Amino acid sequence: MLKIAVCVSGGGTNLQALIDGVQNGLITNTRIVRVISNNRNAYALERAKQAGVDAVCVSPRDYDDRGQFNQALLKAVDEAEPDLIVLAGFLVVVPPELIRKYENRIVNIHPSLIPSFCGTGYYGLKVHEAALARGVKVTGATVHFVDEGTDTGPIIMQKPVAVQEGDTPETLQRRVMEEAEWVILPESIHLIANGRVQVTDGHVKISG
Repeated sequence: MLKIAVCVSGGGTNLQALIDGVQNGLITNTRIVRVISNNRNAYALERAKQAGVDAVCVSPRDYDDRGQFNQALLKAVDEAEPDLIVLAGFLVVVPPELIRKYENRIVNIHPSLIPSFCGTGYYGLKVHEAALARGVKVTGATVHFVDEGTDTGPIIMQKPVAVQEGDTPETLQRRVMEEAEWVILPESIHLIANGRVQVTDGHVKISG
């Protein structure tokens, strides 16, 4: 049984996709053991509560400096003893010590086809604003392992989404979530939980 801890900052729609995936059998051999948010007002915490999942808030506002917050975040993760950490819209720079401790055991969902519109400063609506400003015809989402770079870890899955005439950042964001993020994040977790994902020389191989 793969035990996952989900880190999220906002509404938690990707968290809900994982909760639903576990409940309806789309994601097998998996249990969500803790939800962690840096935002005490995040609706994701309510989603966790409704699903009977342990949920905690670790806010940087409660600590004197980033180092203390990082240690508290690491403690909150370690307490849950997860096999995998899922960053599902977590708008916090993950501490290097957490990345090193959980090497190839942290995954992130990013709302573009990496390497397009990724890296420092590309998050939330900013990604979709940039895609529309560039005039791309296709965008999408990427699930990848987390390394010490920003959106530079090994790619697990990607799914394209067509940009439509008249799209706004908001409509594009919604369609990328519905058509890509909520599809490939649960699928990626299912593959990992069933031992079908291996990382070799910085590349992911999916077996079976």
